[in-house]
Amino acid sequence: MHALLVVAALWGLVTGLAVPRAAYRLAVEPGEQWRPGERPGWRGWIGPGPGPVSAVRGGWPPVLTAAICAALAQRVGARPELAVWLLLVPPAVLLARVDLAVRRLPDVLTIPAAAGTALLLGAAALLPAHTGSWPRALLGGLALGAGYLVLLLANPSGMGLGDVKLAPTLGLALGWYGWPVLLAGTFLGFALGGVTGLTLLAARRADRRTAIPFGPFMLVGALAGVLLGAR
Repeated sequence: MHALLVVAALWGLVTGLAVPRAAYRLAVEPGEQWRPGERPGWRGWIGPGPGPVSAVRGGWPPVLTAAICAALAQRVGARPELAVWLLLVPPAVLLARVDLAVRRLPDVLTIPAAAGTALLLGAAALLPAHTGSWPRALLGGLALGAGYLVLLLANPSGMGLGDVKLAPTLGLALGWYGWPVLLAGTFLGFALGGVTGLTLLAARRADRRTAIPFGPFMLVGALAGVLLGAR
């Protein structure tokens, strides 16, 4: 188990180093694809963020990704689905960072994440010692995506289309462990978002018209759900 924790933490540390530059390039206004890279090819996406966008600078992503990966390894253990969760951590942190910076969740991350998670969980279900259900994960992804779409249609000002596109990935991960886990992870995301909004209102750092990025709360809630479900 100790070796697994070390490997998972190192994976998080190394992949987290790639987040700042990628976040800087993706943190653009709606309608733009991404900023041009200073280096050609894949090297233009890896490393510290060079730009002036303070919300996507700093050195916390490697520490955060390492801590999350170690926590997942501790809870999940040497099971096939652990590889899926570890692969999801870097893009999840990247999504949270971009959403905090410009309040958007880029399609270039959300759509491949959903498709990749579905395929990888299907592969994990073929291996021994897995502890989830692939058909239930697929239904969970569809259910959560549909639920967020209904919320968007009911209140377009309260949610973004990026949140709807992120929901299937989280539904897949939570649904893998069961419907109670999906409900718990979803509820935690809304609860965290609500508490944060009320706190900002009380501190007069926001009003009722202030747009608050919801993606990070969705991701934290899903992480908590997976950690609970992995028991």
